[in-house]
Amino acid sequence: MRRLFAVLLSVFLLFGFAPVANAEIGGLTPCAESPRFQQRAAGATTAQAKNRFSMYSQALCGADGLPHLIVDGRWSHAGDFIIPGIAFLYIAGCIGWAGRGYLQAVAGRKDSTMLEIQIDLPIALKATIASATWPLAAFKELTGGKLTETDNKITVSPR
Repeated sequence: MRRLFAVLLSVFLLFGFAPVANAEIGGLTPCAESPRFQQRAAGATTAQAKNRFSMYSQALCGADGLPHLIVDGRWSHAGDFIIPGIAFLYIAGCIGWAGRGYLQAVAGRKDSTMLEIQIDLPIALKATIASATWPLAAFKELTGGKLTETDNKITVSPR
């Protein structure tokens, strides 16, 4: 009986007998059509504020007249979260990879402890410039086995 139910359910889903779920962005309207947003925009006095309201008029506003970010995976809202999110991850990765590269560069030196406190600028600049390609370098080290360590070399506290 269970197999029959599973087969019937699969057939219904395959041929589209199940209704398609369309999720609208509930309660949000384009800011250009929102009366509360228009009231806020009318109060803008500086050119900078007027430009900001002009840009936000393309976004979606709630009942409060404030623009809302839409994070639902649609490409039409990629500028709301996806593109800035990827840019954040890239920049954070650059910072981390530059710091990692700097620490690896000074690790073998006699005064490595002092160089962690007082940064050697030429070495830091080289590490920072090299960090621009961190996704490729990380993938290369991952596939080459240099990025990770084997489990037997990692200490675990006894419990």
